[in-house]
Amino acid sequence: MQTFLIKGINVVNEGKIYNSDVLIRNGRIEKIAPVIHTNLAVTEIYGDEKYLLPGVIDDQVHFREPGLTHKATIYTESKAAVAGGVTSFMEMPNTVPPAFTLELLENKYETARRTSLANYSFFMGTNNQNAADALAANQHKDRICGIKAFMGSSTGNLLVDNPLVLEKLFGESELLIATHCEDERIIKANLQKAMASGRELIAADHPVIRNEEACFESSFYAVQLAKKHGSRLHILHISTEKELQLFTNMLPLKDKKITAEVCVHHLHFTAADYPVQGNLIKCNPAIKAPHNREALWKALLDDRLDVIATDHAPHTWEEKNEPYLKAHAGVPLVQHSLPLMLYYVQQGYITIEKVAEKMSHAVADCFQIKERGYIREGYHADLVIVDRHRPFRATKNNILYKCQWSPFEHADGSGTPFLFPASVTHTFVNGNLVYGNGQWDESIKGQRLLFDRK
Repeated sequence: MQTFLIKGINVVNEGKIYNSDVLIRNGRIEKIAPVIHTNLAVTEIYGDEKYLLPGVIDDQVHFREPGLTHKATIYTESKAAVAGGVTSFMEMPNTVPPAFTLELLENKYETARRTSLANYSFFMGTNNQNAADALAANQHKDRICGIKAFMGSSTGNLLVDNPLVLEKLFGESELLIATHCEDERIIKANLQKAMASGRELIAADHPVIRNEEACFESSFYAVQLAKKHGSRLHILHISTEKELQLFTNMLPLKDKKITAEVCVHHLHFTAADYPVQGNLIKCNPAIKAPHNREALWKALLDDRLDVIATDHAPHTWEEKNEPYLKAHAGVPLVQHSLPLMLYYVQQGYITIEKVAEKMSHAVADCFQIKERGYIREGYHADLVIVDRHRPFRATKNNILYKCQWSPFEHADGSGTPFLFPASVTHTFVNGNLVYGNGQWDESIKGQRLLFDRK
């Protein structure tokens, strides 16, 4: 493994920006200092006004393997992730078959060990029948990121709506429980009402069918369960202003037992984008009216929302271009999440220090990930260099998702792709320069994430 010396770069870490040298050796950050002199044989990289950030940790992705590999694979999507500055991911259980047992879960880990360019962890799946199998993950709480519960809305057979099963999960899980919160009864009633109109439904109907009330009722129920049992609850992809009343910024993150995630598409798109994007931004929970987006930004900045993720969910172009009711829900985003947040840095919504906090530090703290998420001596060298003066557009020539499309190809009615103001130039995973100025070194794969849960 090469030894790297990054010279004179703007380090973004723990709320500060400072110019420094950084020595990477044996997969770790060996030294951080204003000037580093060494007799070691090193590969030097010059900062040249660029910024060094901790690698992004995405706590919610769908990489589709096994069983749905026509959409994506762990290899293809981890490569896209690395190109976008994401060095670690946590993947969801709704594959085919779903990860409902430790054996099936370990099969996914083995695939990632062989093929993933980024570091990885996988959620244990739950449904109304497998509570005992899901709770077996308690034996491996230092090696599994959490248990995923689709509370009230799901694909396939992952729905968990039996109150007795939920009581058991929340009462006995020693792991973080991550929930998708939408109330299926409310959604079905809204759908029946919409279909009664007799007209053909379109993507703009999605936030009416999967509305604010469906999200709030399910999230409220999850919070009640967590408070009753003292569970460690993490609610994924918050999309409504109303849900924000369920979360607090009165405690530091390390002391919170109930945390929340916001996704980049809910921070960027609104219901006003459906006329241009159509089914391309159909996702669950739905992208909703603009007032929700503004409330999400406010809650992110005041720390009621704890982390930023993607819910990266690729589908083929053909699957997205079915009529609305048949079109698959989900958006590919993992390659563009950090560049998108850097756009909002440029626009003055958020500082680059806060981006590092919400996409790296806070995710590591939220999940108690061992020795990652920060630029610290002794930590794994998961690092990203960004050039804030190198704009690019998402086009077929540079999109790495297996599905080969992105909503950022279609930014407005003219068809002009979205302009990202900053580019990822280098991505280190465990000290290996996997991606550097368009060149790839895939010889060393990512590592399984470990968790410091006492």
